[in-house]
Amino acid sequence: MKKKLFGTDGVRGVAGRFPLDPPTISRLGQTLVELLAAKGLGAGVLIGRDTRESGPWMERALARGIRAAGGEAVSAGVIPTSAVSYLTQTHGYAAGAVISASHNPFEDNGIKIFSPRGVKIPDEWELEIEAAVLEGRGRLPGQEADVDVDGGLAGDYAAYLAGRVRPGAGAAGLRVVVDCANGASFVLAPRVLRGLGFEVEALNAAPDGRNINASCGSLHPEGLAARVRQAGADLGIAYDGDADRALWVDGSGRLLNGDHTLFVQALHMKETGRLRTSDVVATTMSNMGLERALEAHGLGLVRTKVGDKYVHEEMVARGANLGGEQSGHTIFLDDLPTGDGLLTSLRMLEVLAGSGGSLAALAEGLTEFPQTLVNVRVRQKPDLADLPEVQAALDVVRRSVGRDGRIDLRYSGTEPLARIMVEARDRATVESCARLVAEAVRKHIGEK
Repeated sequence: MKKKLFGTDGVRGVAGRFPLDPPTISRLGQTLVELLAAKGLGAGVLIGRDTRESGPWMERALARGIRAAGGEAVSAGVIPTSAVSYLTQTHGYAAGAVISASHNPFEDNGIKIFSPRGVKIPDEWELEIEAAVLEGRGRLPGQEADVDVDGGLAGDYAAYLAGRVRPGAGAAGLRVVVDCANGASFVLAPRVLRGLGFEVEALNAAPDGRNINASCGSLHPEGLAARVRQAGADLGIAYDGDADRALWVDGSGRLLNGDHTLFVQALHMKETGRLRTSDVVATTMSNMGLERALEAHGLGLVRTKVGDKYVHEEMVARGANLGGEQSGHTIFLDDLPTGDGLLTSLRMLEVLAGSGGSLAALAEGLTEFPQTLVNVRVRQKPDLADLPEVQAALDVVRRSVGRDGRIDLRYSGTEPLARIMVEARDRATVESCARLVAEAVRKHIGEK
């Protein structure tokens, strides 16, 4: 069954409009607690949020619904998404809810829900919740009220992260610039990194409710790259608004992505005996260059559909402990069940400090294939298999690129877009193939 409210990463939309209007948000909180009760899981819900101006009123609306169903709402305040995952699991909450739209602009927001195990709830739960929300009628009892913030929760999370790595004496010699995207990492990231001995300069760490992700962070790393070069820093780290992903700038100012993270970490974990299997789990978006680079070291790349939830599910099924997405979500399953930008930063800095070299040197074994991503705005999202001309275009591309290329066509889970990703050995083939499929999509379902 196709979901109507939930996308690839929770419920997303413009704050204040359906499905993120106060009544619907309250109904979501109510049905969540009712579902938890039906499954015998208790009624305590931990809420965290990023720095968007809509976060506080959305938190109040969600808490109203939680209380209406007899649940208890506790706030961790402004905190990374992955912190809610960790704290939900370790502090005995029945569920965790994160109010964030990740890398989207401030006008947008969203709600992600974690199970008691700290993993994003399965599709079956999402379908049950949204069915109840959409069928809901009448006013909820009670009024919106502020949620008490437990000030110790952020400290517990920070202490856990700091205890997971051993950067050693090499930390003192590393200069790091972090771009906090005016988001959820703006306090914790500089604090944790400095506490471990790194020399840290923080950029975009002054949120005002509207500047989250605005020309900064993981989607706009140009300013970070310029500052890394200017300061002669060893590493730049770019977070997104909720800090569940991290991208890199090496000492020369070159941007490196989540594929580079997986490559560096896979080799290091194999060398140190910490890689449980020979499989690294990624998504259809990861570059074929990563696949070839891992093959050269006796490792395999297993792909899932886009979404770190699906990466986690595949990791558990295979017993793998390293996986992630090109966009910067990286899961170290021995540490946390979800992507965590701060933890990933610490893991990369741990390797860098121990190597005595540069990030560029660590990543030089990965040569990326030319890749393009084309977004086509669509007026509807029918099953792509039911569009013969689109399927014909895909067949032409697959024959053209053969084993040395790939094409992935999917709908965005959060926007009215069809996303077309093409890889091949040469740039000209990539561009022509992407155009062919984009034209077919635009012709049949493109926005008028």
